[in-house]
Amino acid sequence: MQENYHYLDATGLLHYNMTNDYMFRMVLQRDKNTLINLISSILGIPVSKIKDVKIQNPVEVGRSINDKEYQMDILVLLNDNTYINIEMQVENYNNWPMRSLSYLCRRFDNAARGQDYNQVKPVYHIGFIDFTLFEDHPEFFAKYQVRNTKDNYLYTGNFNLYVIELNHTDIATSEDKASHVDIWAKLFKATTWEEVKMITKDNPSMNSTAESIYMSNADINILEQCRAREDAIAHEKYQKELIENLNATIADQEATIAELRKLLQEHGISEA
Repeated sequence: MQENYHYLDATGLLHYNMTNDYMFRMVLQRDKNTLINLISSILGIPVSKIKDVKIQNPVEVGRSINDKEYQMDILVLLNDNTYINIEMQVENYNNWPMRSLSYLCRRFDNAARGQDYNQVKPVYHIGFIDFTLFEDHPEFFAKYQVRNTKDNYLYTGNFNLYVIELNHTDIATSEDKASHVDIWAKLFKATTWEEVKMITKDNPSMNSTAESIYMSNADINILEQCRAREDAIAHEKYQKELIENLNATIADQEATIAELRKLLQEHGISEA
């Protein structure tokens, strides 16, 4: 019996798609099947091997997020033995490498007091970003680990940092496509219901994700928080640009003063 998905009747623009980090979090919280299938694709684990996924830092649906809680990462415990931190980041603040490593290191320190370090649970940080991390090295799906610089020998498989550049699905590898990571990226960036339906038509396992997006877009409380997140990001971006412009102005003024001082010295004129 085919399920009755409401999103199939929707048309036009989505209010907010999955690049809004609040919508991203709400959809993954709402639909456990989405979380399982997404992790399966990215980590290359058969769905049958995923016994359980638990979000360790859930947010009440529609609850407002104050300034101190603007870190919208999702911490998942997979099969009670692996931590996965998942983030959606659209704006480039030029700090992603250090930020993602900080998150990963905090989670890697997960051994209980007195416990042997061999009991540390494996950790993954999965970042979905909508910009190019390294301009001289664009890549759709990059996997980073700790390895020997001479022969690439793996130090440990328990420390993993994954970066998925949503703006580079065009250079997805055959391996990326085989695991449907590129399809997830396209679904997350879809801005119309027509796009969503085109994607799910060939990927029925994503039907529940599309339905969760639809239900979340129909929830006024979630929409208010999505709007608040966009406003906060826009304000933060404006402040950053304002500070950069002020710093540039100060630098120009200092350069002008230095040049004037040089001219005064050349003409033997002392400063008052």
